[in-house]
Amino acid sequence: MVRKLALSALCLLPLTSFAAIAEEAEKKPAFTASAELGFLFKSGNTKSADIKAGFNIKHEDDKWRTTVIFNILAKKLEKKDDTGKKSFVSTDNKWDILTQTNYTIDEIGKNYLYGNLALEQDKFSGFESQSSFSAGWGRHWYETKTSSFFADVGPGVKYDITRETDSTASISSSSFILQAQALYKHKFNEFVEFKQYLVAKQATESGENSVYKSETSVTAKLIDALQLKFAIRIDYDTEVEQGFENTNTETSMTLIYSF
Repeated sequence: MVRKLALSALCLLPLTSFAAIAEEAEKKPAFTASAELGFLFKSGNTKSADIKAGFNIKHEDDKWRTTVIFNILAKKLEKKDDTGKKSFVSTDNKWDILTQTNYTIDEIGKNYLYGNLALEQDKFSGFESQSSFSAGWGRHWYETKTSSFFADVGPGVKYDITRETDSTASISSSSFILQAQALYKHKFNEFVEFKQYLVAKQATESGENSVYKSETSVTAKLIDALQLKFAIRIDYDTEVEQGFENTNTETSMTLIYSF
């Protein structure tokens, strides 16, 4: 009898080992990353070159979750000078970086505290640079197998440096803000996903610059690690220098590689 039990246990050992390995494989890795790239070159009557790139890193460990997002956009257009000589001239050159860390404060993982830091530089906007920091409370309001929605809100501070022009000097200013942001995701199927991201950085005093951003995107999976992304981004500043627009829009189509 003892021999039979021992033999049975030995037979089950490979199965239990396989189950343990399968369970370990199903666990999500602590670090995930993706790289984004889009490029357009136009020739003929007019020549231009556009490039858009991005990098996204996520780290999850127990109650902590950190995200770092970096984007860069550069555009060059062929123009003639007074002598008729053609050359490529930059018409767009900007980059931004966003990082946020969340700490879950309940057992069910719905509520969290966050810290958010953002920096942006745009060579052709009314600002040399714009940066902000905020901290507060957030919540995963809705989450299913196909959809999710989270939003957070908190106080913060914003620091702007305006661009020097022929008529005005560069000015730096800081202001207190109330920041609110939200992200909605919906998977139509295993291949197509929709995302809507919104953020508002509302200045607490009238006359100070407030910032509103929106990005709407649809991604389609081509293969396991490769996706095609179509996105529309809108940036709005309430207070800009004369000669600059309040609203800037960006439409892009890029490839995303996840690893």
